[in-house]
Amino acid sequence: MVIINIRDEYIKLGQALKLAGLVGTGVEAKEAVHAGDVKVNGETEFQRGKKLYHGDVVEYDENSFQINSVIPKKQV
Repeated sequence: MVIINIRDEYIKLGQALKLAGLVGTGVEAKEAVHAGDVKVNGETEFQRGKKLYHGDVVEYDENSFQINSVIPKKQV
């Protein structure tokens, strides 16, 4: 599994797919998400703007990556 490092608390799903190199454009990310081809933490995700936090795992097209944030998700 690939680790994607971010410098913020979260990254949106479409941006993460581009950062991981799994799609080339925002349009491609939108199409993949809306088609139900992307999973976040094992569940199909249909929102391109879904916020991903430290530790979240994304699966797409037989690839997966995990978000590693320098600002971890706040504990509740």
